[in-house]
Amino acid sequence: MESIYYVLCWHCHRRCKHCYESRFRPYIRDELEDVVKEAETNFPKIIANLPPRMTFLEPSDDSKSPDSYTEKTGKIILSGGDVLTEPVRERILYPVLEALQEKYKDNGGIKVVVQTTGDLLTPKIIEELLSRDVWSISVSGMDDFHVGMEGDKKNVLAEKVIAMLEAAGIKQADGEPDERMLETGPIFSMFGASEDSWIGKLWPRGRAWKNGLSRATIEDKATIEDNFCNAWSGGLNFLQHGYAGSEVSIDPTGDVYPCCIKTAHPLGNLTEEPLIEVLDDLAGIPAIDAINAGRPERMGLTHGWDEAKFIAESATTTPTGDDYENFCIGCDKFHVEVLGSVLDERRRERRAQRLGVLASTG
Repeated sequence: MESIYYVLCWHCHRRCKHCYESRFRPYIRDELEDVVKEAETNFPKIIANLPPRMTFLEPSDDSKSPDSYTEKTGKIILSGGDVLTEPVRERILYPVLEALQEKYKDNGGIKVVVQTTGDLLTPKIIEELLSRDVWSISVSGMDDFHVGMEGDKKNVLAEKVIAMLEAAGIKQADGEPDERMLETGPIFSMFGASEDSWIGKLWPRGRAWKNGLSRATIEDKATIEDNFCNAWSGGLNFLQHGYAGSEVSIDPTGDVYPCCIKTAHPLGNLTEEPLIEVLDDLAGIPAIDAINAGRPERMGLTHGWDEAKFIAESATTTPTGDDYENFCIGCDKFHVEVLGSVLDERRRERRAQRLGVLASTG
C-alpha cells in the first residue's frame, strides 16, 4: 500500500479553532490516562492487522513498456493530536516505531513519517526519532490557525526547527518535484493550513465546522469546486491497495476510513480484522466504488439517491447560521441514513466468517 495515515492518540497540547477533529485537545489526569491507555491497548492489534507488506506498484517511466511497474516502499504517517506530547511519545510513539520496523524489516521495508506541530521538537527527541529509523519528520503547524503561531511567531519557530533538523543531518524535502520520489531519508517537510493547500478551505469537520470556518463549496450544480473526495487523502483510489495512489486513515480506536476527513461511519476496525480483508470485501459495493472514484455524488445510485438528490442533501446550515453546500455533507447524510447499516452488516459477515474458519481449524 502506498500510504496509511495512522492517528495514534487524541491527545494534543492545543485546542485550535480550525481543527477538523474535536477530540484533538489537551487532556489531564484521568482523562489523559484514558486516551493514552486506549491507544496503548489498541496499537499492537492495529499493527498486527496492517498489510503484511507495505509496498506498492507505480507505472514505470519506460515509455517502451507502458504496462511495466516499479515496486516502491510505502509509508505510514504517524500523527495525532501531537505524538510528541507526554506521555504519548514514550508509551505509544516509540513502541509503535519499533514495532513497525520489526514488522517490515524483512518484508519490503517501510518509510515512517512522524507528523508534529513542530514546537515540541528538541535535539534529543530528533535523535530518538532517528535512532528508530524515522524516514521523515513532517512539521505541520506552521500557519496562523495554530494557537501561538500567529504572524511572525511561526517564522521564528520555523527557523529554529529547521536549524535543529539540519544540524541532525536531515535534509529538507520542500521544493522537490515530488516527495514520493525520495526513497532515502531522513528528510523533513514543513507546511501549514492555508487557503490553497493541505486542508484547503477547511474541511466541514470538528471545531472548524462548529466555528463556521469552512468555506468549501459546491460552486454550481454541474461544476464541483471543492470535492475533497477526488484528491489525495480523500477517497480517491483508496481501494487500490497494491498500486500508487492508495491511502486510508486509521483512528486510535482502530476504526478505518477511506479518507483523512473521515466518513460518518468507518469501513471496519483494525483491532479485530485485517485491513486488506476489509478493503477487498467492500470493493464492488457501488457506494464504496463511487468514493474510490472520487465521485461521491454517485454513492447512492443503487439506493434511490440519484445525483440530484445527493447534491440537494449536500446543502445545510452551519452552526453559525450560514447557508452551506459541500459533498461532505451529503456523504455524511448518506452514511447515516443508508450506508452505515450496510457497512455494519458486512462487518458482521466478515466476523462470522473468521469465527467459522477458526472453529473449523480449531
